[in-house]
Amino acid sequence: MAASFNDELRLAHIMADDADSLGMSRFRAQDLRFTAKPDNTPVTEADTAIEESLRRTLSRARPRDGIVGEEFGATGESDRRWIIDPIDATKNYLRGVPVWATLIALEADGEIVASVVSAPALGRRWWASKGAGAFTGRSIMNATQMQVSKVAEVTDASLSYSSLDGWVDSSRGQGFVNLMRDCWRTRAFGDFWSYMLVAEGAVDIATEPDLALHDMAALDVIVREAGGRFTNLDGVDGVNGPGALATNGLLHEAVLDRYLGQR
Repeated sequence: MAASFNDELRLAHIMADDADSLGMSRFRAQDLRFTAKPDNTPVTEADTAIEESLRRTLSRARPRDGIVGEEFGATGESDRRWIIDPIDATKNYLRGVPVWATLIALEADGEIVASVVSAPALGRRWWASKGAGAFTGRSIMNATQMQVSKVAEVTDASLSYSSLDGWVDSSRGQGFVNLMRDCWRTRAFGDFWSYMLVAEGAVDIATEPDLALHDMAALDVIVREAGGRFTNLDGVDGVNGPGALATNGLLHEAVLDRYLGQR
């Protein structure tokens, strides 16, 4: 692993351990409390507890770094900032579906350089740091390196997404429908999992029309370090929308040119 990010990745794993413990302690709890945010998306007591815990850890361990969190917004000003989604797929969490995860990413000078995605109800964790590869496993010492697939044709590709809702009103909706029709296989694995499956080589394309920074940041470096490509729907590398497209790299230009890119 890249020496300059070893400590940051270890810290992210420590924070993910805390998040896993907090998240699992309330997962499927009969008395789980939640409210609706102004955009009508739910936030549970676990979302807020996890983000508060991670912020406390960062205030002690990295007091000069900025933080951007889904629940409590941006704090601090620095060329380094931690980007946190305490529970990605909160609706799954609420319904007892085990596909949810804590996303923790470090951005330095505008680039995502390290991240951990931890899905304790699945018993899975993924991580990467710039220049050091992408891995999955239970811990840094018990890990398997990941590599994207070698599928080179859309007609042979597997596509994963979260839902059709956002595409219906999107100017790229018809292109997405055409992509679904042309792909060999389509499944809505959803949320973070679609992108981790791209990094593992189990899925070849993952895309969404509208995602926030906290949804994308941790996914970006993992896909890239596994040999794939992560861009917005205009083909710009990085985690600034509109939307997100992750592929094995071989399919990226074809997906943009034929289906999702604005013409």
